[in-house]
Amino acid sequence: MTASDYKKMFAQLNAKPVVKAKYIKHCKPKDRTIGITAKKCERCGRFGAHISSYGLNLCRHCFRDVAVEIGFQKYS
Repeated sequence: MTASDYKKMFAQLNAKPVVKAKYIKHCKPKDRTIGITAKKCERCGRFGAHISSYGLNLCRHCFRDVAVEIGFQKYS
C-alpha cells in the first residue's frame, strides 16, 4: 500500500466506526515533511520527478504537456 491510497480502506470500514478509528490511529502513514512523498504533482498526483521551480509543482510528464501553454520555449 502506498502513502496515497490508504483511504481506499475506508469503504469497507465505514460500517464499523470503532474499527475505523483504531485503523486510523495505528495504520495511517505519517505526514511527510521531507522525501519523495512530501511533494506531489498538482495535476496528476505523481510523487517522482517533481519540478518545483517557479512555483510550478508539476511532474516532468505534466510539465512537458503544458510547457508551451505556460510560456516556456524549447531551444534545442
